[in-house]
Amino acid sequence: MNGAFPARVQAAGWGWRYAGRKRPATSDVSFTIEPGERVLLLGASGAGKSTLLAGLAGVLGDADEGERTGSLLVDGAAPESRHGQSGLVMQDPESGIVLSKVGDDVAFGCENLGVPASEIPTRVAEALDAVGLDVPLQRPTKALSGGQKQRLVLAGALAMQPGLLLLDEPTANLDPEGVAEVRASVERAVDATGATLVVVEHRTPVWVGMMTRVIVLAADGGLLADGAPAQVFAEHGRALADAGVWVPGVDVDLAQLPASPSDAEPVLTASGLAIARDPRTTVQAGLEVMVPRGQATVITGANGVGKSTLALTLAGLIAEQAGTVESASSLAGKRGTRPFRWTSRELLTRIGTVFQEPEHQFLTQTLRDELAIGPKALGWSASRTQAVVDGLLDRLHLSSLARANPFTLSGGQKRRLSVATVLAASPEVIVLDEPTFGQDRRGWVELVALLQEEIIGGTSIVAVTHDDGVIRHLGGHRIALEAQAVRA
Repeated sequence: MNGAFPARVQAAGWGWRYAGRKRPATSDVSFTIEPGERVLLLGASGAGKSTLLAGLAGVLGDADEGERTGSLLVDGAAPESRHGQSGLVMQDPESGIVLSKVGDDVAFGCENLGVPASEIPTRVAEALDAVGLDVPLQRPTKALSGGQKQRLVLAGALAMQPGLLLLDEPTANLDPEGVAEVRASVERAVDATGATLVVVEHRTPVWVGMMTRVIVLAADGGLLADGAPAQVFAEHGRALADAGVWVPGVDVDLAQLPASPSDAEPVLTASGLAIARDPRTTVQAGLEVMVPRGQATVITGANGVGKSTLALTLAGLIAEQAGTVESASSLAGKRGTRPFRWTSRELLTRIGTVFQEPEHQFLTQTLRDELAIGPKALGWSASRTQAVVDGLLDRLHLSSLARANPFTLSGGQKRRLSVATVLAASPEVIVLDEPTFGQDRRGWVELVALLQEEIIGGTSIVAVTHDDGVIRHLGGHRIALEAQAVRA
C-alpha cells in the first residue's frame, strides 16, 4: 500500500462564514501541519471543526455557499485543486455514499482517480477488511445499518490511499468492537502510507494514543491550544473541559439515576416480536419486550443487530413482522393500543421519535420554526409555543442560531435540535436513536441532564446507544440484542 505522498497543510487567518449566517463557522485559524503528522482536532460543538475539514477537502463550495477569509493550502495549492490528494469521511455517513452496492461504492473514489482497473478489486477487499465490514459486495448500501454505513465510507476513503486523510467523527455510531477495529485500521493505513492524518472526534481517549499533536479550535475564533497531546491536556485540561472538550481522565459532574424497579408498570410491551425493515429478511425474532413507564430503557448491541429497527417498531413507525407492540391502555389512541395504527397526530403526543440521522426530521428553514412545528400542530397558543421554543433554544445552547437553517448546523447542534423538536410536543414516550452522537462535553451533560429531568417528570425514554455514559447516567432497564440469522 504505497499511497500518495504525505500532504503539508497550511492555514493563515483562515475562516468561513456560511451564506445567510451572521456569525462565522470558524475564523482566524492559523497553523502548519507537516507531512505525516497525526492531528486530533478538538473544540466545542459549533467551533468549526467539520467546516475546517470540509475546507481542507475542498468541498465547501463557492461564493454562493459562503465567504472565506485568509488562506488554506494543501501542498501549497488551494484544496479545490487537490481532490485526489485528500480523503474525507464526513460526519454524516449518508452524505458520503454514492452508489447502490457496497463494492461499487468503495471502488468509486479509486475509479475517479484513475487507479488501474486490475488493482481496484484488491484495494476494495483490503479496505473492507480493514474496517471490519464483512458483507457481500453486492449488498445494497441502503440495507446497511448506521454503523455499517460509517465503516463503508471509511473503507472508500482508505481505498483511495490519500496523502491527507480527514476523518470527522469516524466512530460516532459504532459499537465498542467497531470503534477498536476502525481505530486500528486507520493506524495501519497511516503506518503503511505515511499519510497526514486529521481526526475530529469527541471520543478523545480512543484516538489520543496514536496522535502526535492536538489542535483545539476556540468557539469564538482562533486556537485554544496547539501542541503535543500530553502537554496540551496537562497545561489546559480544566480549561478545555470547561470549554466543552472531552479531556481524558476528567469525569462529568452529573448524578446517576437508579435502575428500574422490578415491578415497574409497562408503557409498551410485545411478545414473540419479529422485526425487519426489508420484508425479505427478519433481523430479530422471538423478542420479549417491556418498556417501563417513567423510566429509561436502553437498547444495546453490535452494529447491524436491529437496534434502530426495534426502536422504530416500538415507536409505531415500522410494522411488526410477527407479534404486536401494544401500549398501556392509558396511552391508547382511537384505533386501540397498537402504535403502528395511530395517526401522526396521535403519535405526536404519545410517542416522539429522534432518528439516527437528524436531517431526516428537519422540515423548515429556521431552528425557531422547526421547534414550533409540534406545538402548532397541537393548536397551542402563540405565547405558549414561543415560551416552549425559547426555553429549549436556551437550554440546549442554540439561541444564537434561532434563525439559522437547520442544515447548516454542526453535527452536534443538529442532534440537540432533533431532540428538542420532539421534546417541544411533550410526548409521554420518547424514542431516541444515538441521542448523544456528536456532542461535546458541555452539550452531552446538558442533553443527558435534560433526559434525566424528563424521566423524573414521568416521561418514558427509549434510547438506542453505544455510549456507556448514557447507560450509566440514565439507569433504567436494558434490552441487549444479539445477532440472529433469521429469514422470513
